[in-house]
Order: sequence, then C-alpha cells, then structure tokens
Amino acid sequence: MKLALISLLAGSAAAFAPAPTARTSVACNAGLDDLKSIAEKSNPVLKFYDPLELSSTTIWGNSNDATIAFLRHSEIKHGRVAMAAFVGYIVQSNDIHWPFPIDFAGNPYPYAAGSPPEQWDALSDAAKWQIILFVGFLEWFSEAAGTHYMRGGVPGAYPNFSDHKLIPHPVPLNLFDPFGFSKNKSAEAKEKGLIKELNNGRLAMIGILGFISEQRVEGSVPLLKGLVSHYDGETMAPFG
Repeated sequence: MKLALISLLAGSAAAFAPAPTARTSVACNAGLDDLKSIAEKSNPVLKFYDPLELSSTTIWGNSNDATIAFLRHSEIKHGRVAMAAFVGYIVQSNDIHWPFPIDFAGNPYPYAAGSPPEQWDALSDAAKWQIILFVGFLEWFSEAAGTHYMRGGVPGAYPNFSDHKLIPHPVPLNLFDPFGFSKNKSAEAKEKGLIKELNNGRLAMIGILGFISEQRVEGSVPLLKGLVSHYDGETMAPFG
C-alpha cells in the first residue's frame, strides 16, 4: 500500500503521462518537453500538473531524463498492479474461485475465510512464498532484460521472454500480449490504448486503496461504508 501511495505522488509529478511504447507516436524516452506533450493527451483538462516539481529534479545521481523515466515507469507499473488488485478484490469478495483444490492435499481455496485480506491470511506460508517469489522473478526479469528504461529504454515496456536468454528453457507465452492480439493494431489505436491504460491505472490505485482503507478504518471512505467488512489484521504484513 505504501508503494501505491508513492506511485500516486509520482504520477502527479510525472504530469499524468501515459504509458509509451516505441511503436507509437506518444513514445518517448522521458524528457520534460515530451512529458508535457503527453500530459495533454492523457488529461486535456488538467494538462501538465507537477506540484511537487519532481519532473525537474534528479535522483541517485542520474540525469533529469533518467529520473523522469523512473517516475513514469513506477506509475505505469503500480497502475497495472492496482488494476489487477482492484479486479481481484471484487472477484474474491463475491466468492468467485477455481473449482479445484488449491493444493495436492485437497484443500479448497480460502474463499470462506471472509474478505480478500482475510483470504490472504488463510493461505499457507508455502502458497504465499510461491506468489511472492513469482512476482519477484517478474520484477527481476523486467530490470535485467533488454534496454533499461533509465538508460534509453521505454518506461512501462515489459521485455519478451522469447527475446532473451536469461531463462534457461523456452517460454511459450510472453507476459505482455501473450496471444498477439495487439500486434496488428494501428499506431493510433495503440496510442489511445496506452493512454486509457495509464488513466485506468490511476483510478485503480485510488480504488484499491479505498477498499483497504475502509476495511482498516471504518468510515474513512464514506461511499464504501457498509459495503466492505472491517479487517483487524495488518495489510502490510504478508505473514501476519
């Protein structure tokens, strides 16, 4: 949750810039001028908005362009995670789950434990470690493969498994667009899709934080009062 809060701040400082790719007209390798241009496409009303002036700073001794690329990549990544979390929260809250057991012992998915955070608490440590390590692998691969987004790469672009030899065995599907649905889309369609992705990610960050906040502090999100149950656990402690 802390990372999502940081990402929201970074998103504001990054001037509401949509996720770029090297194949569209909105693509750029950071840069303040390009950032301002992209901000207008992302939010024509607010346009460029940087109250914290992060777009003019530098971090860890890097250039301003590298810093902007880092902030943009952070926002894009957290937006994607938040979209998955928001949908997952709704699915789990409605007792939707796989029909088969969760492990070889025949145990069912912990849908009966209660709300999504309580379902997480009900998972075995082994199951939690599988999830955490898999996410860690995806993070490592995104940083290690291809051209880094702070060194001339494209913020938000996830490298294809099939293009690199870091994995010692074939991987039939890539993480991004595994079935190639977007391969033949026009540049204009891809550009619009990227802007929608970023804006949806921003809204999802607010949404999932709203769910968790209302569960921890009842009444903190008036629109959700009575819709989500109270949670006494610690959302930032994965092992209780």
